[in-house]
Amino acid sequence: MADGHLFNNISLGGRGGTNQGQIRIHSGGILWKKSGGGKAVEVDKDDIVGLSWMKVPRSNQLGVRSKDGPYYKFTGFRDQDVATLTSFLQSTCGITPEEKQLSVSGKNWGEVDLNDLCSRMITVRLCLSDSILEGEWECDFGSHDSRNMLTFLVGSRQAFEVSLADVSQTQLQGKNDVILEFHVDDTTGANEKDSLMEISFHIPNSNTQFVGDENRPPAQVFRDKIMSMADVGAGGEESVVTFEGIAILTPRGRYNVELHLSFLRLQGQANDFKIQYSSVVRLFLLPKSNQPHTFVVVTLDPPIRKGQTLYPHIVLQFETDYVVESTLSMNDDLFNTKYKDKLESSYKGLIHEVFILIMRGLSGAKVTRPGKFRSCQDGYAVKSSLKAEDGVLYPLEKGFFFLPKPPTLILHEEIDYVEFERHAAGGSNMHYFDLLIRLKTEQEHLFRNIQRNEYHNLFDFISGKGLKIMNLGDIRTADGVAAVLQSDDDDAVDPHLERIKNAAGEDESDEEVRSKFI
Repeated sequence: MADGHLFNNISLGGRGGTNQGQIRIHSGGILWKKSGGGKAVEVDKDDIVGLSWMKVPRSNQLGVRSKDGPYYKFTGFRDQDVATLTSFLQSTCGITPEEKQLSVSGKNWGEVDLNDLCSRMITVRLCLSDSILEGEWECDFGSHDSRNMLTFLVGSRQAFEVSLADVSQTQLQGKNDVILEFHVDDTTGANEKDSLMEISFHIPNSNTQFVGDENRPPAQVFRDKIMSMADVGAGGEESVVTFEGIAILTPRGRYNVELHLSFLRLQGQANDFKIQYSSVVRLFLLPKSNQPHTFVVVTLDPPIRKGQTLYPHIVLQFETDYVVESTLSMNDDLFNTKYKDKLESSYKGLIHEVFILIMRGLSGAKVTRPGKFRSCQDGYAVKSSLKAEDGVLYPLEKGFFFLPKPPTLILHEEIDYVEFERHAAGGSNMHYFDLLIRLKTEQEHLFRNIQRNEYHNLFDFISGKGLKIMNLGDIRTADGVAAVLQSDDDDAVDPHLERIKNAAGEDESDEEVRSKFI
């Protein structure tokens, strides 16, 4: 490549397993995209503070530490790629990747590195599902907060490392054992393979790093250190804030929505979901025109499961004019050190705005609002139906979103072409048209029963985005179609039967210049 290197079949590790994708390492930074769409990771060159290589079974792993904390692990590089990328990263980022060695000795005693604090001669037992495994075990949690990592070293080599942000609670068993329990995740990714649920450390009284006394042995000192670095240090399992009795359209029901420090919990009468913030891809705030409700959508990757149904989008419906006052349940030390620039100690405002502000501050997910599109009713969406369900279609700056059921998100970059279709001539059907969106994967979505007076707005929006518009019939320019649309004569040639060659608009940059974020 003229500017960088492109690699396929590169995996990003995560709590639910690994995701295959494509990575581009260029002069501006690193961009990884999941195969088939969905999760994406982008790290700007100026945000990279550390790089490392580690030889893992059958491939090499690139570790990337970013300025704001996340730590990413990309696996699947060949031996010959290491030298090439090392030279490239040195010249573009000014950082020489560190060489790390993986311990394969099988020993279960060594040192624990907690932000450069080490304890000597700690025996470790790893608990995987129902089994207790003694010895070396490689734990890959993908994206972590690099400021809160626990690394277990055998000699000078790494045996495993875990993110303390994933620790749900700690227990002191006896005087020498400390048990770390990890968050349960109800997304489908967590069910693909066995997940690490518990890990226990044995800290003998002879330990000299975590010095204690008769009433406070080294194990207690070690546990207190973990508590100060993990999210459990702020009230354990207590939620930061709770929104009670919220109507959720998918999965349908009324839930108490609890926002914790590292996960979201939906607690209903029949179902209870626990979702790690690392699974939240994006938040959408989409008002309903001429309706007293506002949609808030939490997009997940991987999705949650209810029965045999997967839910990649959680659709919450808030009363638009409902005002709430919320005070966060968080100790002052944690708030001042970690969340002062992300959250306020209390909020008062419209419920959907308060929810979005707190959710964004805790999860770090970006928020998308409607762009410049306006319908004839001065709303942000047009009424339509998908399959047998009625709903609304939101034309957004980087995609289309149909709500509420089935919630369907289509990114512009996934679209091959769109096609306008009209109903059979005669009767009231002449006042409606359909919009067919065909993806590059050959999948099709047909949005039906859109009012004909919305054609101008949709055509201008779609052509302005540079999307290919394909119709049956002759080829016409955009100006020619617009002239036909301006005619009030019902006997005029219906533009939906004309093939349109898109001659308007240039490709937009990748920056979301038109998206409105909080």
